[in-house]
Amino acid sequence: MPKLPRKVAQYFPYSTVRPFQDEFTTTIYDAVREGNHVLLEGSNGLGKTVAALSACLPAAKEKHLQILYAAKTHRQHDRVIEELRAISKTQAVSGLSLRGRAEMCFHPFIVRQAADARSAMEICELLRTAERCPYYQKMSGDVDRCAELQVHISSSAYTSSEIRELCRVEGFCPYEVTKLVVGDVDVTALSYLYVFDPAIRSAFLQRLEKPFKQIILIVDEAHNLPGIAIEIASDRLSQFVIRQAEQEARKYNFPDIAAFSRQLNSLLEQLAARVEEEAHLLPELFLDAIRRRADVDAPLTFFEHLHSVGHVIKRSLLQHGKSPRSHIHRVGEFLSTWLETADDASFTHILSRYVTRTGATSARLEVVALDPSKVTAPVFSAVYCSVGMSGTLEPLESYVKIAGLPDATIQKIVDSPFPREHILSLTCCGVTTAMKQRTRSMYRKLVERIAEVVHHTPANVGVFTVSYEILENLLAAELEGTLEKPLLYERRDMPSRENDRLTRQFKSYAQRGGAVLLGVQGGRSSEGADYPGDNMNAAVVVGVPYAKPTPRTSAQVRYYDSCFPGHGREYGYVLPALTKASQAAGRPIRTLEDRGAIVFLDYRFATRYCQRFLPLWIRRSMKTLPDMNGIVTKELRLFFRPSEEGPPASVQAS
Repeated sequence: MPKLPRKVAQYFPYSTVRPFQDEFTTTIYDAVREGNHVLLEGSNGLGKTVAALSACLPAAKEKHLQILYAAKTHRQHDRVIEELRAISKTQAVSGLSLRGRAEMCFHPFIVRQAADARSAMEICELLRTAERCPYYQKMSGDVDRCAELQVHISSSAYTSSEIRELCRVEGFCPYEVTKLVVGDVDVTALSYLYVFDPAIRSAFLQRLEKPFKQIILIVDEAHNLPGIAIEIASDRLSQFVIRQAEQEARKYNFPDIAAFSRQLNSLLEQLAARVEEEAHLLPELFLDAIRRRADVDAPLTFFEHLHSVGHVIKRSLLQHGKSPRSHIHRVGEFLSTWLETADDASFTHILSRYVTRTGATSARLEVVALDPSKVTAPVFSAVYCSVGMSGTLEPLESYVKIAGLPDATIQKIVDSPFPREHILSLTCCGVTTAMKQRTRSMYRKLVERIAEVVHHTPANVGVFTVSYEILENLLAAELEGTLEKPLLYERRDMPSRENDRLTRQFKSYAQRGGAVLLGVQGGRSSEGADYPGDNMNAAVVVGVPYAKPTPRTSAQVRYYDSCFPGHGREYGYVLPALTKASQAAGRPIRTLEDRGAIVFLDYRFATRYCQRFLPLWIRRSMKTLPDMNGIVTKELRLFFRPSEEGPPASVQAS
């Protein structure tokens, strides 16, 4: 295969290389061979997964390294296994996709009672210690068969669900079997949390039995990483938990904790009464208020007391066959974090008010991390090397700074493999979601433009707004009644399973005249799902999804400005918004055969400032349309008119 280095070609499983895929693959191979970090932007359809695996496997084999492939969704993890199977037809490679204990476990008590990963771990530990887990005991009682299964799994490529089914037949614990195998395979596909969450990483590395210096780390959809790192380092405590802690303290006869919880809740209510949505809360002033109000002389000592009492309660609940949840423990844990971060400029402390699912108003305290590199940089400095890749990373030098990658990181933007005539990119002037222009007439105009796109698109259309507020206002402006196709839309707090059903229903219309999916930028439908072919012919991006000018947003901008003078607004406000918009825009373009239209309904996308943050494959052929009725219709008719030539055949999986 002349376009790829010889050693890479041995692992590349397809007969043909896609346009620019060789450039993408060779860049990774050259970097990894020298132990360098590399960051690449490559559009959808480039074949990034197989490219990264083919480029990393030769070095991993030669240097006795292991590949960790971090991605956000289980579907992406299983995609890695699919590509490994294709590679294994000519080369001996192995791998598995990893899921959490709660998702792998067969034990009915954990299935019913484990509210989160930590609960699952604690219940599992107690059941094993008490010899009350038949699946774990079966492994100890049939060591030879368990060893045979380990060898079988570690010699091939298996998804987590397949490992679970193999273990179901044998009566073994799939999570424990995976723990025994994970250090023996070439590639492990897993969640970001296993790599970047310090507590989870510590336990995982013990299981891996390898130091990070023997790891090649691939971070797929790397644009997600800074946000996930912020979530990992942040924490929150609601009034509900505080009230539950008071009840728990009364139940277990801890009057000092009950009194403290009551006073803490009262203080929170008093402070929240002065707040409309959210406000900064100086951590030392809040701690002083706790000292006075709750009569706590030594906060750290008392918070540790809450933590230890909660731990005892959790162990007691486990021993009595109940879910090990302690609200006292949660309060102690959060307040300890509040105290630890009080003098750290990379955190801000927030008091916010919100509406619960029942419609009641409540309040919560939040410790909000501002610096993702505090989470990510220690990982990047520890691994042998890393490969970060996504379709939306520009400007790359900004990402390197935000994520704390080494200054010497190799940066590369690879051109799109799609024929330019397969992509139509339009920006409409005369419409916007800018705050001061959100009038009834503007919403009606947005509805008319959306209807124009829907009417002249062959099948399915995705419409992605900046927020649920905009989504609901479009509905109020009679969007559904204006469209000629069925409208399906996301709702606030929609459970993931319901969202999955919504996506499946939307796709079912692809061969039945089409439908419209209305969602939000940054939501599951605009980032977590693929819509190849007629599943989505056009994406309408409604507005630039700038964050609300809240205290936390201001704190983020100020912090970045202190770290990167002159770039605070760019890094903390503009870049996250344009990344969301770009992700939504890329939904219709998933395979080389696809023809997709992208319509930006906001004049701000036409500015040079916004366009510099959009991927090259979007901005290189973007047309700016004047504020005229019918001009979108003209462009779409020309783009979607029947072609005499059929689309080129693909020789690779998407």
